[in-house]
Amino acid sequence: MQKKRIAIFASGTGSNAVNLIRFFREDAQVEVAFVLSNKAEAKVLSSAKELGVATLHFDNAQVADGNFLVQLCQEHQVDWVVLAGYLRLIPAELIQAFDRKMINLHPSLLPNYGGKGMHGRNVHEAVIANGESKSGITIHFVNEEFDKGEIIAQFHCKLTSEDTVESLEGKIRYLEQTYLPTVVRGAILNQ
Repeated sequence: MQKKRIAIFASGTGSNAVNLIRFFREDAQVEVAFVLSNKAEAKVLSSAKELGVATLHFDNAQVADGNFLVQLCQEHQVDWVVLAGYLRLIPAELIQAFDRKMINLHPSLLPNYGGKGMHGRNVHEAVIANGESKSGITIHFVNEEFDKGEIIAQFHCKLTSEDTVESLEGKIRYLEQTYLPTVVRGAILNQ
């Protein structure tokens, strides 16, 4: 059986991208084709290279070109795209080409705290400011609206009045590292 190939798109440090690379390193059915970033200085690029995965960098104008991204994925025989801390709007052409084969990780329990500008620390600050009793992560298919695609899975953590943005970040990171790889693998192999 030919392995399913995934492309990981990331814009920052890439802790979730690295986790996915390590998880799929010895997998018999899924492999990482490449990591793409829109930021040349993104730590994810050097981390992926150290782990032996091809890396690609393109500027914001290039990654806004859906036809370019579709062609790039076709050239690399990509079957799935995983967004792991990728902070750019995905072009409609790429979404259509990877309908129900593009997965995003979001650091809240959608539909709460989703949408444009709601990423990373911004989400955690809003959750703490509103005194929420729980937060979590959402893993979902990507559609043409920010954070509105069909939900695949959600995992939550409890919050107390003692929690800070930093402690919430740690709880969310734990959920991401624990659940993202297995949910991605399950979605790929069950489709």
